[in-house]
Amino acid sequence: MALLNAAESIDGSLRVVAIGGGTGLSTLLRGLKRYVVTPDRRRGIRIGGAPEAQRPPALPSPSLRCVIRELSAVVTVTDDGGSSGRLREDFKMLPPGDIRNCMVALSEDEHLLSKLFQFRFEHGDLEGHSFGNLFLAALSHITADFAQAVQMSSQILAARGKIFPSTNTNVRLAAQMEDGSVVRGETNITRSKRSSIVELRLEPAMADPMPETLEAIANADLITLGPGSLYTSLITNLLVRGIPEALAASRATKVFVCNLMTQANESLGLTASQHIEKILQHAVGVGAPIFDYALINTGPITAERLEKYAREGQEPIAVGTSSMTAICCGMIMIVWLSVCLLWGWSGWLSCTRQSRGGACRCWDSGC
Repeated sequence: MALLNAAESIDGSLRVVAIGGGTGLSTLLRGLKRYVVTPDRRRGIRIGGAPEAQRPPALPSPSLRCVIRELSAVVTVTDDGGSSGRLREDFKMLPPGDIRNCMVALSEDEHLLSKLFQFRFEHGDLEGHSFGNLFLAALSHITADFAQAVQMSSQILAARGKIFPSTNTNVRLAAQMEDGSVVRGETNITRSKRSSIVELRLEPAMADPMPETLEAIANADLITLGPGSLYTSLITNLLVRGIPEALAASRATKVFVCNLMTQANESLGLTASQHIEKILQHAVGVGAPIFDYALINTGPITAERLEKYAREGQEPIAVGTSSMTAICCGMIMIVWLSVCLLWGWSGWLSCTRQSRGGACRCWDSGC
């Protein structure tokens, strides 16, 4: 599929949906935002909102440009710690923290307003709260609709995309552990030292997605899941009734973006193939694949960074080739990515539609 240049019509450009939560999703959105096409009153169409010096570097091939017409984020709403947890408990509202970070990441101008939304009080009764969380709490109370408050706040920040909570239901996480115990609450799950997670579920289980979320998935050209915490940022979204089915039914190119490193209490010791297996195990009742591709890093990581992660008990995620063959033959194409390939996303994206429907294979992007 040929991608459009900035000066061309946006009729053939991409609708992108990014699913996840935490730092991984907001970081991904901050990068994708740079390729969103927006009207420019003086010059017709432009890419990104940053000054010329801050715009994306030229791609190796001038004929390839990742142009996004519509960018949507589906964000998990199970956080119960910190400021989000306090507001959730006091006002019986959905946790605003991850959504606030996504709004700031998509903001047209990440300066004064964005800094204001990220400002965190350090003293008094408001200690620990961010202004953005309090703003969303106030607006949710005024509108009596958290999702509407998110959209209105996004407009104030001039967000270059739409943000949808994965559900408007006030849900909490419960994890069945390997030792048979059940741990409830996202914070408790991430801190648990008992054993590894066997199964994750929502309470209440009958949580429905927003109609706008299902519409965005149905109309998407590209859908990403990850990077992010395996259970508390990724799988949580797939526990919302209707989302796995919508992913399976979508004609979009669907991509799992694997983390670079394992994470304490969620994915220690798991290979990339085991990450995929855990995700598919929780996408119950789906008769078709929810991924077409998996992006997995095989490039070198600096010794300094490895040492930093090692102090936290984390290590690079291995591919897990023994079981990856079975996954690949199950119609997921494995794309090996090197971390130094800065332009690889848009370059790779231009090839995805051309290769769909062909024999399942693995592709090493090189560096």
